[in-house]
Amino acid sequence: MSGRLRVFLGAAPGVGKTYAMLAEGRRLRDDEGLDVVVGLVETYGRRGTGQQLGDLPVLPRRTVHYRGAEFTELDVTALLARRPALALVDELAHSNAPGSRHAKRWQDVRQLLDAGIDVATTVNIQHLESLNDVVEQITGVAQRERIPDEVVRAADRIQLVDLSPQALRTRMAQGEIYPPDRVDIALDHYFRAGNLGALRELALLWLADRVEEELADYRARHGIRAPWETKERIVVALNGAPQGEHLIRRGARTATRVHGELIGVHIRPDDGSTTREPPGLAGQRALLHELHGSYVEVSAGDVARALVDFAHAESATQILLGPTSRSRPRELLSGSVINRVIRLAGPIDVRVLPPPEPGLLAVPPAPGHRRPAAVPLPRRRLAWLLGPATAVALAWALSPLRGSLALAGVLLCLLLAVAATARLGGLLPAAGTTAAGALAADWFFTTPWHSFTVRRGADLAVLLLFLAVAGIISHLIDGLARRSQQTDRARAEAAVLAHLAGETVQSGARALPDLVAELRQVFGLDGAVVLVRTGQLWQPAAASGAAYPLRPDEASLTVDLGSGAVLALRGPALSEEDTRLLGPYVTQLRLARDRERLAAQAAAAETLAHTDALHTALLEAVGQDLRAPLAALRRDAADLPAPQRRRIDAGARRMERLVANLLDLSRLRAGEIPVVLRPTVLRPVVAAALSGEDGDVRLALGDGLPPVLADPGLLERAVADVLAVAGRPAVVDAGTVADRVHLRVTAPGDAEPVGLTVARGFVDAMNGELTAEPAPGGGTAYLLDLPCAAV
Repeated sequence: MSGRLRVFLGAAPGVGKTYAMLAEGRRLRDDEGLDVVVGLVETYGRRGTGQQLGDLPVLPRRTVHYRGAEFTELDVTALLARRPALALVDELAHSNAPGSRHAKRWQDVRQLLDAGIDVATTVNIQHLESLNDVVEQITGVAQRERIPDEVVRAADRIQLVDLSPQALRTRMAQGEIYPPDRVDIALDHYFRAGNLGALRELALLWLADRVEEELADYRARHGIRAPWETKERIVVALNGAPQGEHLIRRGARTATRVHGELIGVHIRPDDGSTTREPPGLAGQRALLHELHGSYVEVSAGDVARALVDFAHAESATQILLGPTSRSRPRELLSGSVINRVIRLAGPIDVRVLPPPEPGLLAVPPAPGHRRPAAVPLPRRRLAWLLGPATAVALAWALSPLRGSLALAGVLLCLLLAVAATARLGGLLPAAGTTAAGALAADWFFTTPWHSFTVRRGADLAVLLLFLAVAGIISHLIDGLARRSQQTDRARAEAAVLAHLAGETVQSGARALPDLVAELRQVFGLDGAVVLVRTGQLWQPAAASGAAYPLRPDEASLTVDLGSGAVLALRGPALSEEDTRLLGPYVTQLRLARDRERLAAQAAAAETLAHTDALHTALLEAVGQDLRAPLAALRRDAADLPAPQRRRIDAGARRMERLVANLLDLSRLRAGEIPVVLRPTVLRPVVAAALSGEDGDVRLALGDGLPPVLADPGLLERAVADVLAVAGRPAVVDAGTVADRVHLRVTAPGDAEPVGLTVARGFVDAMNGELTAEPAPGGGTAYLLDLPCAAV
């Protein structure tokens, strides 16, 4: 019988995998009496790991000689001969030295399992083969030691050893993971907070996928098709129709609330036809990607059946459908897809969402002030078809009554047809109906009959009057329609502005993608995008629509948002009213951009604050560790000759002062040490800084120097640091330039900019400046530029 494998999985080095494995081994030995042997454990000098190893029996390692060097590896032969109940083997992804029994340690472990020995081991997520490229992209470090995923997935038990990024960085700063000389490099590179957070999420997702695979295998073995609501999965049916974006956004909001998954699926017909992709599908795929959803295409002849089968295969809990686009006759002939999905779905919830309210986020086109009212093309065509025909048919129908019905009477009846046509199709079809009615009345109701000749002047006057009255009625009806459209436009504008203001008041500056998507919907554009210039390229910061422009010169309209950002629109030309309504959206886009910049600055400031805190903790730890060796160095130097003793004493004092200054500079930048600026006389401060200095230093300040605005304590330490860096002999003098005082330390030798870091930090905190430049007579002049105090 094969042994069982237990894997302790970590997101990064130092989270405590080996410690947890040893603790489990001790528990099994002490509580259950198992024979536990440590086959191989790497403690890396960590105290906690060494203490946890304790009195567990450790198998000696096997020595391998390769190219004149010695390597120690796991002794598989000895373990097989010992046959413990549980073997603890660290670093599963380790590559063995050439000449070993196997090339990889996981192959050693597999042989132990085949022999019936249980094994507990450790591995980091970055060593898994499937995640290697992702980890390299996150951390910038390529992993040479990799292990096939199936080796870890085959384990009987996987335990995630978790530690928050901040806690792991604190352990690193305290020297519990790497030696002190590697801590700063590790914190600034691999162990950045963002890297650790991403690796931690990667480990959790990989482990969740394994659990999901086990659940799917269990359901398949037991023939379970009904969805188990262990996790919400929302399937959105997409066919490229305009309401698809509405479905995706609704599904994304639901998935976010319940911490579920969003899957968009498009059913492509498999009838052999080369149908083009629906125009809106590309934009919907991009929107799914933005909202962290996935997209799948399925070929099938039966759309409803394929959609439900896909939902069952994905263990979906909801299916979102949009309203049908089929006409009623087509539904009667070929059936309703929505009804079939509902019948076939079984326990899966099916939601049919109505389209978004057009009045809220869509503005009708503004009618022209001197143009006829805008009429939809189908209505206008219908009016041209029915209007003149109705006028002719009505005149023909009334022609038998010409003996009792005079020309004026039939023209009055024809005015009804003109008014109805004007209401249906607008001014131009009404004019055509008027002309057709006048000709028909002349044909049927004036003598001679059935000709377009008018003999009587009275009949001609009546016809001309009909044309005038019909024109006036048509113009009035068109004006009323135009006023109605203007009212609808004003109502829609007010609704959009109220919605925009309400969202702003409720939640502040809105997210850039939401604003761009709403703007495109409001103005009925083909595409809208916010482009940000990076060097010579334009990068989209937020986009909506399948046909958004990639450069400003491809857009039909561009608006400058400032800070190198441009709003680019593609679609129908905007009217004057549209441009006026666009203004509030431009303001909101600028606010959203400002909010993103402030959020990025806040994140950078937070990261900097964490870094400063870690540096301070590290410096405090280093300072504490240095006190004992420095004290021992001074004790040992007491027996040396006086010149050597003084040199060692001076070096030790300089080291102590450097560590103290670094700690104070870190606290100063963190705001823990207040800077109190007050009028300060230079001479006593410089004299105090000189009191602890050995060597030839001449003070030549002179009289009449104004006081400077400085913190006396910080200024004294800054001058002392400069004197410690400068050579000997040194001269300290000062002078006044405008409203500044220049304190100068001149010494032979070249400048040492590295040694001025702490002093420069102190001077900067006092609104001054510290520079080093060649002195006129040779050597280096260290210049402290300080502001004069107001008298």
